[in-house]
Amino acid sequence: MDLISIDSLSDSQIERLLAEGRRWLEYNRSESRGTDKRLQSKLVFNLFYENSTRTAMSFAAAAHRLGASSVFLPVEQSSIKKGETFEDTARTLNAMRPDVVVIRHRENGAPAAMAGIMECAVINAGDGTNEHPTQALLDALTLSTRFGRVEGLKVAICGDIRHSRVARSNAKLLPRLGAEVRLAGPASLMPEGLPALSIDEAIDGADVVMMLRVQRERLEEELGDAPGEYLERYGLTSDRLAKAAPGAVVMHPGPMNRGVEIADDVADDPHRSLIQLQVEAGVAVRMACLDLLSVGYRDAN
Repeated sequence: MDLISIDSLSDSQIERLLAEGRRWLEYNRSESRGTDKRLQSKLVFNLFYENSTRTAMSFAAAAHRLGASSVFLPVEQSSIKKGETFEDTARTLNAMRPDVVVIRHRENGAPAAMAGIMECAVINAGDGTNEHPTQALLDALTLSTRFGRVEGLKVAICGDIRHSRVARSNAKLLPRLGAEVRLAGPASLMPEGLPALSIDEAIDGADVVMMLRVQRERLEEELGDAPGEYLERYGLTSDRLAKAAPGAVVMHPGPMNRGVEIADDVADDPHRSLIQLQVEAGVAVRMACLDLLSVGYRDAN
């Protein structure tokens, strides 16, 4: 079993991953954390072709908490820089017999291509502008931890929708769990064919406001915004958040551009910001993924 896309998961698999994630979340908060070594002697390869802090470190932490050995391939120092093809890298790593490969890649579809070669479970840690399924799972776990449910929540996802694999995976997962998802951003940062709601329209009455970073590294043309202009027109400020439902919460997958898509006081609000809970939930969800997918792969073979 691989985790390449939200669509690759059945409803029962989603339910089980979230249930296990809730259990690992409580485990990580307890004094017994680190005592469960169910993946002892298992080998996890982390291949990150793009920079990462939260995803890379949480997968490493998840493997460590489960007793697995986690090996990180520094792409800039690998044979990839000598011209080795992606396929040859996959075949080389497969010959080392890992139990799980976690891959982030700049190209859409790279994790699926890796899964076609590897004889172990492959987890997509983000591919280009396509998907980031474990981020959507941890976001769902974060919401269920805060609200006790996902069903019935109104979730506004705002910002650079066009280039966001986080938005794509959440737009697939959250409605399957019964949430209403609203996507909003500047017209130039919205996918073709998708109406561009204003951020004010999306936030109006929302229970959850998830802000996204402007991925300037993927833009063909600069936005041309002056300092502070994006925040004023499209970012999340306390005044804009006041239009959301009473008790609405704030999320962000990180990294944050403070003062661009989100104001400091909103990001750091101790009562409404779930950003640190997202990070905590990320370790728990990835523990569930490493455990269940590696076991599932062995059982299927």
